[in-house]
Amino acid sequence: MNIAAEFFLVTLKVLWAFVLAGVKWLVRPKEKSVAGQVCLITGAGSGLGRLFAKEFARQRAVLVLWDINSQGNEETAEMVRQIYREMDSTPPKEGGVDGVEEVPPLQPQVFTYVCDVGKRESVYLTAEKVRREVGDVDVLVNNAGVVSGHHLLECPDELIERTMMVNCHAHFWTTKAFLPKMLEMNHGHIVTVASSLGLFSTAGVEDYCASKFGAVGFHESLSHELKATEKDGIKMTLVCPYLVDTDIKEIEPFLPPLKSEYCVKQAMRAILTDQAMICTPRLMYMVNFMKSILPFEAVVCMYRFLGADKCMYPFIAQRKQAMNNNEAKN
Repeated sequence: MNIAAEFFLVTLKVLWAFVLAGVKWLVRPKEKSVAGQVCLITGAGSGLGRLFAKEFARQRAVLVLWDINSQGNEETAEMVRQIYREMDSTPPKEGGVDGVEEVPPLQPQVFTYVCDVGKRESVYLTAEKVRREVGDVDVLVNNAGVVSGHHLLECPDELIERTMMVNCHAHFWTTKAFLPKMLEMNHGHIVTVASSLGLFSTAGVEDYCASKFGAVGFHESLSHELKATEKDGIKMTLVCPYLVDTDIKEIEPFLPPLKSEYCVKQAMRAILTDQAMICTPRLMYMVNFMKSILPFEAVVCMYRFLGADKCMYPFIAQRKQAMNNNEAKN
């Protein structure tokens, strides 16, 4: 095939991709079922991880919860069990559907494991336990994350390393642990919970931005690798929310922190419809696009207008105040 014909074919494929994307915007895609599938969530003991666990529980998935905090993880597991009990207490519809008696669904379960995802050996050992005690993982949600909350020159080297290990390197270890079986079955879904700060940066959190940029790069490269090997049964979803209100309470009013429940519900919709990427709010798509085409000084002006240039400063101040209070108590 000559170059002109190839270029024409590629152009048609690109235009068709735009058409399909436009249709999905106009017509909401049907959500897939994950009932009975094994869903592993890292960082499930609090924050977004806990909310993801509750949402997947409502989808009747079998949940595997990982967290370094055993108490928080068990609290999440109990919330999940309560959701299971509430769903089981709902009586089936009389007469079933079209006269066919409705069969009660199987009772899903929840399993908890203490795991430090920043340590490679801990990930591999815990993954082996999961395969032995639960089975193969169908949905992997790489959610665990940390924020040091220090300016670069004030941040201890150990915290920088910890941020990189948990927010970025852990994605390599968990994926290497569970991807081989997904490839064998050509079935699975890997979710990377990154951040809008993995698409564009801000001042004061160099380690956090670097770790999230790394997570986004890992996710995109793996997505291309799966496409190259024609493993279309394995889906990938990149989740990039703006700042979430789990820790940050005060910020510029133009772009206030998002409600964590809203972020997770939007992410769940993307996951269940096999959407490749979800940014919340939608303004983040525009910010990321403008960053790619504008001169740097123009980007700085735009950031200042949106309040994104120092959006993490209130959080850093909160952390610093908390540390000072702890030192005063001691």
